[in-house]
Order: sequence, then C-alpha cells, then structure tokens
Amino acid sequence: VGDKVMVLARSGLWQEVVNVPANQTFPMPEGMSFEEAAALLVNYITAYMILFDFGNLRPNQSVLIHMAAGGVGTAAIQLCKTVENVTIFGTASASKHDSLKESGVAHPIDYRTMDYAEEVRKISPKGVDIVLDPLGGSDTSKAFSLLKPMGKLITYGVANLLTGQKKNLMAMAKTWWNQFSINALQLLHQNKAVCGYHLGYMDEEYELLGSVVAKLVNLYSQGKIKPKIDSVWPFDQVAEAMRQMQEKKNVGKVILVPEAPKEESKKPEN
Repeated sequence: VGDKVMVLARSGLWQEVVNVPANQTFPMPEGMSFEEAAALLVNYITAYMILFDFGNLRPNQSVLIHMAAGGVGTAAIQLCKTVENVTIFGTASASKHDSLKESGVAHPIDYRTMDYAEEVRKISPKGVDIVLDPLGGSDTSKAFSLLKPMGKLITYGVANLLTGQKKNLMAMAKTWWNQFSINALQLLHQNKAVCGYHLGYMDEEYELLGSVVAKLVNLYSQGKIKPKIDSVWPFDQVAEAMRQMQEKKNVGKVILVPEAPKEESKKPEN
C-alpha cells in the first residue's frame, strides 16, 4: 500500500481509479515521473522483446525501424543504442528527421516522398539484419525482401489498416488482400526468419514479462533509456490528444492524465 507502480493492462486505463491484479504491477524506479512510468511498459517491453528475444540484436548489425518517432520507435532506437555499432534506418515524416538524428538514427527516410526500400538499398545494397514491422499489408513483403541472409522480420501491428479518422473499408480490404504470406519451404530457401509479436496476448506470462521489466528498470536506472514524452493531456482533452497522433504530429508518447497539470504561479521577483 502506498507504493508507486507501473501498470500493465489490455484496456480500461482511461479513468481515475483502476483495479488490476497485483502481478500486473511493477514498482517504479527511483526518480521516475508518473508520466514516464505511463510511457514505459507497453512500448519498451514490445521494443525489447522484438529486438532482443526475437531479433537477437548483436553488435555491428543494422535495423530498419518504421514509425521511428512513435512510442515503440523511440524505445527501439534507445535500446539499439545499448548495443555497440548498430546502424539504424528509421522512417518518419521529414519534420521529425532532426529529432531522429539527435536520438541516434543514422539514416532517417521520409516515407511520404521516397521509396524507403530503395533508400535502404542505396546505403546498404544487401539490406538489413532486422526489420521491425508495425505496418502490415504490402509493407511486410517489402520488409522481407530487405532482409539480409539470416535476417529477421518481426511484425507487430497493422497500422496500414488505420488511414484517418473514419474507417476506410477499401483501404482495409487492400491491406488484408496484400497481407504477407509465406510457407515453410520458402523460408528454408531464403535463410530468413519471420516472427509475430502481440503483447496483448501475453498477459498470462507474468514471469517472462517480469524479467523483461527488471531489465528495463535496470537500463533506466543506468540512464541508458528514458521514455520520450511528446505531450500531456487531461482527460477532457482526449479528442485533441487522439488528433495529435492521427495527424502524426507526435514525437514520442502522448500521455493522458486525470487533470490538467497545475501551472505554478510565477511570483515577480523583488
């Protein structure tokens, strides 16, 4: 009672009081803000398990990170920087490239004006060792073709289904139709791996997730990772917060809090 904790839950957190099983809570490390705690678990567990458990990231390898300025993207960049000499390619709109370079992305690519596969091949003709794919559809096929021999593609989302504020059934059908498919014999001939990851279906894996969180807390305490907060919104501005993400303006996490942060009144100095 009274402990400050981070919470992992599939849904139901946009409210002032929540009830969750004790084994879905993790003590916050010293010096961490509540906003950072809210931004840590889902994104960093996902990025960590994709890169290290599935991706087996090692020194001198290369990684392509899509949506590199988003929550999982920024977490993945920081985690890549904990391994020696990893080359990071990151897709994002041009306005976010300076921020990406500062955070350690060697090659930011504007997916809106360029073919990212062509851009990767210009710099690395053989492709990359790991592709993180939150897009789905035809982008998963492009990701697979960009892998070097012994490369690994980890698909963890289908963001191509989301095209705007309203459902676009044609876009959804197109993404579904173009969804990547491969059989075991093709994999064998290609010397590549395809992995699928969904944190939401691991809610019973308490020991596994607990061990990942322990590693992340250790990295945070060493100053090697730090959740990037784009903006903080009170509950009554949830629509504006969602728009911030839909319009792809955010760099890092968009955080909801019950009440607007109180502005400290600045007293004029005598």
